[in-house]
Amino acid sequence: MHLPIRLTKESREPIYHQIENQIKALISSGQLKTGTPLPSIRALSKDLEISVITIRRAYQNLEYQGFIKTTQGKGTFVADIEDALKEKVKVEAVYKAIEGAIETALRHDYTPTEVEKIFQSIIAAYKKKEE
Repeated sequence: MHLPIRLTKESREPIYHQIENQIKALISSGQLKTGTPLPSIRALSKDLEISVITIRRAYQNLEYQGFIKTTQGKGTFVADIEDALKEKVKVEAVYKAIEGAIETALRHDYTPTEVEKIFQSIIAAYKKKEE
């Protein structure tokens, strides 16, 4: 199985966090359903060209948080998680992305009011696409 994971080596976010967060997003969005087998640590390591240790750390963290389950000899699978946890992950991801965008704008000397105008114009463009 190939997971659609995109890593950014220039990011300040550690690689194992990027992997964790993207797998959480795939699970919370329903793209990976309960019981879906995940690639082995070695297979994902080879696929992403990342150390086995990094993948193991991401998987251990995901297992500790209850997103995946590993059964000796059978593999690693998506765990059955509550809808409330899925929703929490989605809200946190969107909040973090918007917060990052605002921080970027402020670093480029935009005022909060200018950032709000940019945000409103982007929202308006998306609303037009929905119509």
